[in-house]
Formats: sequence, structure tokens, C-alpha cells
Amino acid sequence: MKAEVFLADDYRPAEDEPFMNERQLEYFRRKLLAWRTELLDESRHTIEGLQDSTRNIPDITDRASEETDRALELRTRDRQRKLVTKIDAALRRIDEGEYGYCEVTGEPISLKRLDARPIATMTLEAQERHERREKVHRDD
Repeated sequence: MKAEVFLADDYRPAEDEPFMNERQLEYFRRKLLAWRTELLDESRHTIEGLQDSTRNIPDITDRASEETDRALELRTRDRQRKLVTKIDAALRRIDEGEYGYCEVTGEPISLKRLDARPIATMTLEAQERHERREKVHRDD
């Protein structure tokens, strides 16, 4: 079992420290876990809200409006469910020592990119190339 890494509350990864050292890994692990907890809590609240709000609304316009709101809420939760899967994959990469490196080029992903999008799997340049190829080969 690994020893717990001390991390000050105001710690931010810096370019002048070794890339993906223990402190940086712990910073991103905590960030991912907090994000995951927040998403799961929101999902629980949504489920509770949907269970509590099963009522018969006589006005057809009000009913349609409520159904639209529910559909939007469920679509949002589905996107968040997929996000939780990506967070879990990022946590696995931390455990396996692969976190922070581009899955295409093997180069380090910038700390700024990881801080903004901790589930990133590619450098910005590799992501842009991927998106351009996807756009060219997309079926419209």
C-alpha cells in the first residue's frame, strides 16, 4: 500500500517540477474523485426528483412542458454517466502510471490542459488532428 502524499490545499501543479510526480498524480486523483462524487450526487438527486414528481397533470401543455424537462434532465444525466466512465478510466491510468501522457504520441499532455480537462487522453495537437480527421470522414 502506498504512503499518503501530503498535498497543501492551495497546491497547483507547476511546469518546473518533474512531470507526473507523486504530488501531481495525487492532485489529479483528488480532482477526479471530487468530480466523480459530485456527478454521482447529482444523479442521485435526479432519480429522487423523478420518483417524487410522478404526478398526473391535467393540463396537456403543463404535462408536455414537464415531460420535456424530464427528457432534458435524463439526457444530461446520460452524458454525466459517460463522463463518470471516463473519470474511472483516468483514475485507472493514474494507478497504472499512464496518466498525463498522450495515447497517440506518448508525449506529455500539458498541465494546463489536464487541469482544465483532467480526463484528456491526447495532447491538444493530437486532439485537433483527431477532430479534423473525424470531420473529414464523418457521414452526413
